[in-house]
Amino acid sequence: MSPVAENKRSDKSDALLRTLVLLRLIPRYPSSISTVQLHSALGGEGFKISLRSLQRDLDGKLSQQFDLMCSKDDPDPEIARQRPFRWSYQPHARPGLPVMSSAEAMAFQLCEGHLRHLLPPGVLSQLEPHFAEARQTLSRREGSKHARWLDRVRSLPNGKALLPAVVAPEVWENVATAVLEQRQLQVDYFSRVKGEVKTMTLHPKGLVSRGPATYLIASVGDYTDIRHFALHRIQRVLVLQKSAHDGDFDMGAYLPTAAFTPRQGKGMVELIADVHPDTAKILQETPLSEDQTLDSLPRNDWLRLTAHVPNDQETLLWLFGLGEHLIIHEPMYLKSTVIGKAKRIQSAYTKERILNINN
Repeated sequence: MSPVAENKRSDKSDALLRTLVLLRLIPRYPSSISTVQLHSALGGEGFKISLRSLQRDLDGKLSQQFDLMCSKDDPDPEIARQRPFRWSYQPHARPGLPVMSSAEAMAFQLCEGHLRHLLPPGVLSQLEPHFAEARQTLSRREGSKHARWLDRVRSLPNGKALLPAVVAPEVWENVATAVLEQRQLQVDYFSRVKGEVKTMTLHPKGLVSRGPATYLIASVGDYTDIRHFALHRIQRVLVLQKSAHDGDFDMGAYLPTAAFTPRQGKGMVELIADVHPDTAKILQETPLSEDQTLDSLPRNDWLRLTAHVPNDQETLLWLFGLGEHLIIHEPMYLKSTVIGKAKRIQSAYTKERILNINN
């Protein structure tokens, strides 16, 4: 094929893709979008077309072949006189065509990794074509501003992020099915505390994704107390035909009391501590709580922190992480816990030094 013929075919392909994307951008009435907005959106997708040519396409073949309506034809004279013209699909129309815009592709790409840990495999398999189309759309449309967005934007965890625990596909599939259909499960579960595998019948209540692990919330056998089971410790699972006992489970009420990590107690406590100036600057921008206060200390550049915080493991880990940049005054048991941990750390390093000397 000659270069001229090749260029003509390329131009036709670009025009077709541009038209498909354009039709996808137009909403159904009563929502609408102006010609200027459509022109800008197409430019953001990497398509070059003049505003006059775009208006001509909309007024001509597209209006004739698709259920489009223009504001200039609105029965309300006030709306009909407005410029620039605005476009919509007819109220009864199914807007758009199966062509993904770069904005939609970007959204699917950002959601894919997160949703893989939350949605059951059956739902994910239905979304996979959309994920694949999103990847292809962004790889092909190099001029799109949304494709560049993924190269320039990252979401970073606050703290060390661990790799996700490995869950066998058949475990995930069966557990998700049991939760969706509210059916009992028979599992072989490895108890980390007892160091052994135990077979039990579970009544699923729900799933919780917490950091690198996903947990099944369930009751065991004839017991009614709620427990959680890490999916990556389930070695074998069978979905039973029997219905699970739901017992009007309320996830919102359960989570505040869930024992995913050891708790120091229930409710909130008032934390009073002195913080280093660098830490104080961070807390001024991102407060620890809504009632947080930071007060100056006499003859000192440190600040006095007062805040009501959850009495849980996350609070303790945050306190430990600040190390020498925070001195706790209240509550006393938190202060004692931090001091005790510091002593045990020092003792561990002392033992290591003695072992190295002996070796």
